[in-house]
Amino acid sequence: METGSSTFGSLEELDLSSEFGSNHEPQTKARKRNKQSLPAPQPPKRPRRNAALRATSSTSSSPIPVPPDPSQQQPSPSQGTSRKLSSRRVTSEESQGISAKDIYDAVCSGKSAMVTVVEEWLCSYKQSREEGLLVLINFIVQSCGCKGVVSREMYESMENAEIISKLTKEFNEDSVNYPVITPGPQFKRFKAGLCEFVRVLVHSCRNSLVYDEFLFPSLVALLTGLSDSQVRAFRHTSTLLAMKLMTGLVDVAVAASVQLQTTQRRCDIENSKSPHDQDSGRLEDLKTAIRELQENREELSFMMNAIFRGVFVHRYRDRLADIRATCIEELGLWLKTDPDNFLNDRCLKYLGWTLHDKQSPVRLQCVRALQGLYQEKEFIGRLELFTNRFKERILSMVLDKDPDVAVEVVNLLLMIQHSTEDDLMEEESGHIYPLVYALHRGLASAAGAFLCHKLKRVITTQSQDDNDKSNNAAFFQILISFYIQSEFHEHGAYLVDSLWSVAGSELRDWDTMTALLLQDSGLMYEEEGALLEIMICAIRQAAEATPPAGRSQGKKILSMKLKKIQEQDRTRITTHFIPVLPQLLSKYSADAEKTSLLLRAPLYFDLDMYSSTQWLEKHLDLLLSQICTIMKKHTDAAVLQACALLVSTLCSESHTFSSRAHLVFSQLMDELTECFNSYLSDLLQGAADEDGVYNAASALKRIAALCSAKDPTRWELFDSCMELLKNRIESLDFDTELLVAALKCAAFHLMWAKLNAVNLNPAEGNLKHLRKEVRAFCRICQSCLSLDQTEIRDQAFELLCDLLLLYGAVSVRGEPVLRELVHLPSDSLRAELASFLLDYVFNDSENIELDDEGLEKKVALLQKKRNQLGGYCKLVLYGVLDLSAATNVFKHYNKYFIDFGDIIKETVSKSKLINPIQSAKTVCLSLQQLFSEMLTESHDQRDFTEIRDLARKLALSFGVDLHRSRKQLVALHVDGIHFAFRVLQEGEECPNVAFLEILSEFSFKLLPQDRAQLAQFLKSECPSAALSWPSVELYRRSLESRNSKYKDPDEGGTPVTKRKRITAQASSTSRGSLLESSSIQSHLHTPALTSTVLKQRTKRPGAKKPTALVSDSGSILTELESEDEFSYGSNMRKVKPTKRGKASSVQTSTHQEDLNSHLSLLSLIEDDVSKRAGSDISEEEEPEIEDYESDRGSEFTLPSTRHTSASILDELFD
Repeated sequence: METGSSTFGSLEELDLSSEFGSNHEPQTKARKRNKQSLPAPQPPKRPRRNAALRATSSTSSSPIPVPPDPSQQQPSPSQGTSRKLSSRRVTSEESQGISAKDIYDAVCSGKSAMVTVVEEWLCSYKQSREEGLLVLINFIVQSCGCKGVVSREMYESMENAEIISKLTKEFNEDSVNYPVITPGPQFKRFKAGLCEFVRVLVHSCRNSLVYDEFLFPSLVALLTGLSDSQVRAFRHTSTLLAMKLMTGLVDVAVAASVQLQTTQRRCDIENSKSPHDQDSGRLEDLKTAIRELQENREELSFMMNAIFRGVFVHRYRDRLADIRATCIEELGLWLKTDPDNFLNDRCLKYLGWTLHDKQSPVRLQCVRALQGLYQEKEFIGRLELFTNRFKERILSMVLDKDPDVAVEVVNLLLMIQHSTEDDLMEEESGHIYPLVYALHRGLASAAGAFLCHKLKRVITTQSQDDNDKSNNAAFFQILISFYIQSEFHEHGAYLVDSLWSVAGSELRDWDTMTALLLQDSGLMYEEEGALLEIMICAIRQAAEATPPAGRSQGKKILSMKLKKIQEQDRTRITTHFIPVLPQLLSKYSADAEKTSLLLRAPLYFDLDMYSSTQWLEKHLDLLLSQICTIMKKHTDAAVLQACALLVSTLCSESHTFSSRAHLVFSQLMDELTECFNSYLSDLLQGAADEDGVYNAASALKRIAALCSAKDPTRWELFDSCMELLKNRIESLDFDTELLVAALKCAAFHLMWAKLNAVNLNPAEGNLKHLRKEVRAFCRICQSCLSLDQTEIRDQAFELLCDLLLLYGAVSVRGEPVLRELVHLPSDSLRAELASFLLDYVFNDSENIELDDEGLEKKVALLQKKRNQLGGYCKLVLYGVLDLSAATNVFKHYNKYFIDFGDIIKETVSKSKLINPIQSAKTVCLSLQQLFSEMLTESHDQRDFTEIRDLARKLALSFGVDLHRSRKQLVALHVDGIHFAFRVLQEGEECPNVAFLEILSEFSFKLLPQDRAQLAQFLKSECPSAALSWPSVELYRRSLESRNSKYKDPDEGGTPVTKRKRITAQASSTSRGSLLESSSIQSHLHTPALTSTVLKQRTKRPGAKKPTALVSDSGSILTELESEDEFSYGSNMRKVKPTKRGKASSVQTSTHQEDLNSHLSLLSLIEDDVSKRAGSDISEEEEPEIEDYESDRGSEFTLPSTRHTSASILDELFD
């Protein structure tokens, strides 16, 4: 094998002295057919090799060896450059064979009729090979999408280059698509049918017509010329045909080589016999057969060389990615089918270079081609040099931007590890390990298979025991070590999901895991925690059969088989853990982290099994008592939350044992309430010591956790908590844990009371009393908003958002009896909420060190801010606060886009559904407030630029359907013009006129008729002296000119036949002034709550009756009232018209009318001459095809470290 430097360093050794053309400017060369007449219908039995192919097939640069032939030293008449057909006239019977259209229709229909079609064509070809070849040529032309036809006269009098040139001029299709790439059901099977046609054709001709020196040489010459065409349809289709033809010829060559070897062995055996035993006739026949087979192989080598050097060498780096992918895909087949001739460094280097291709489909085909090679163990020795040369590149591709490519690369590396004796080094494997935490499930599963293979290989080398239990224990030991030592992530659920498909049996071994956890001396403290997390994640994976958050590819419906497996796993889990879980809880009850993990296990049990068997009931009682013991022992928030979730599940009415659970937890609630009341009097009098305050706070924290899962109203804790809160706030004695727990208990009391009011229909007096309690609690929370205690202040804000929403008008829309409970915030409370948002959410005052601990704190703080912002936005969207209150949110859209952009964008979108006009006015008001603040404070040009950037971003929220947003935009412009020319003091010269520059950012969204009327309105509002001011001039110009993104369909820039038209439904509002229209109230579901309460489903609010507002239909510029309108139509995607690059120079025709009649040719030629001149790749050096996308950074994201159950947007907007 050659050295790497000489093989892979460059392309110098590839002799391209007879190159057909460069990558981007291929020149069509003439391919001249053999000058032979056809004296008989049957082809000659032993034809001579085609000299035209020999002229372009040099063995020095081709992977296919060509045996030397002395007869080639002498020129033959067939080596001429002209083509002459037989003068024999074709009779009418001969011309009645299959036509090109018949073949084309059969190919379009699919693969089924291909054998019959080829047989019919072969019969036609055997009657007249010129006519048969002409039919085949016209079929190829038609397959390219060209309507031109090669006539008999053209075929007889013109060379290939002239025919292709004429067909190029006649290629005046209206669409840029051609059959190979045309979408739709009609052409869905065309490409597969075309490939099948070539395969069947070569297979049918493998014993005769392949060697007739006419059919296949002529076909190769035509395809080579078409592959050099500048017309993409010709180039793509002919390259596909040539590659498939090459694949068929490789199969024939391999079969011929096998036959030659067999015949040679027989001849050697016959020769080895004594002269007396030899059969001279048989020996002579064998020698004749060997000579014929050698000539056949030589003929095939010449044709394969012609295709390889004439098509592949140029097209594997074509500008079109599909062509490059086709070349690499077929090269992989050649390497695997005929390794003796192709599996060498000369061909492998093309795969290595293509690994750097910019387009992912090309890289994908390259990696798949390598997979086919590494599957064969006998190829590993030949691939050793390639592996060493390109291993680094392959390892870097695990972070490919296209996940499909990355998945195949990981599978390729796994094959390399399976096939090679030496494993990948640990440093090299380190490129793959982090991918088990990737969000793309396919990539994570591939990395999990790689990791599992490594782990099992370690187990095999360390242990010779075949016992499954001991092997599984060793597997968990190594997996725990990997999980602890890997510093990539902390989520065990993603690791388990990655290993589930390859190590599911090990991860379902509950006996081994619990045995490791229950033994006294076996695992270290950290290892026990890691194994517990892996075990709980495996339980969830088996019981729910769903991937963790972020890895789901849409809603997947489980098959009956998977559902059965899921039910069996759930039953095994329940049967095993019901007796074992109390033991584990007893052992780890003192560890808060491990206890919170174990309390999640019963959530995945089949809990009905507790009551199905009598001997299991004692385990239920033991579990209930252990939950109570854990709640009495712990005050950690994670443990209490896990207990509350389990309590809510066990108390569900769907279980027959729920009454027992209610009784046990009611007794626990009695104990905790009694404990709290025992310290209450001392707390109110200020006589409680530190222990008393701590015990009272601990009791309240446990009560608050239980209140989130169980109705606490019958314990009447609200008054006690309110007295405690008032007392502590008045005395300025702020015990954070005590006050936060008291706020939660009081809030949960009000939430459960509202739920009971909906279900039980209480008396009017009780409703008034409840409303009074709500008002009192809101006043307490309002007073907490101004405190310096961060936890108290944040908790009060979140609870306020929840209660104001729960007792808002939307929540009682379908319950007229409950209108007495509606509580609207006072003006002072609205101001306090807005101030909290500005002071504690939209601020950058926190300085946190960016170490590991500091980063975690920053993430937690950001999540808390997002939660608070989401609560405020819900108040706006559900009518608790006026829509104008959203200005406090909208004006921070650009500055805090990274942290809160998704929430603010969704709020803007939802506000347009509720009230489009008022939403647009709110957007304008936000900009006006920022502009006024700028004038008041600094009048800094940088601030003005930031306001314009914000306006530009907000303008994009109006979408691409200009007719739908017409009223909104006009209302915004009218408000902006009024503000710009507002004079606060008499004699003052319009201080806000510069606001028109900000307003101009919305002008490109206006319709032409609205622009004209707004220009008139501007003149009427603007003082005559101000018309020449720069800001006014800029705004007027923005109304006069159209943005290039929204050109009229009649404007120039794209040819009529190539232009995509966007038509809109005709409406009364699309022309002239705006007419009155009925409006529809938006229906928004009751949102999720912001605090830590367990969410309860509420009734969907009823629909509000639409209110029709009558507007002045005579003028669009009348003051638009706030009106509710909502369109259910989906927004159209923004279509950006693309202009095809025009060639800087075109070969001119001898006649000017020819040039004028074929101008449409420019739209088909995609290779820009100037670009080709600059990007022409020399064959003398290794090509850098295009920049590799993954080199600029991977787009694989790891799961979020925010400890939340769902995204804030999912909670915000149902």
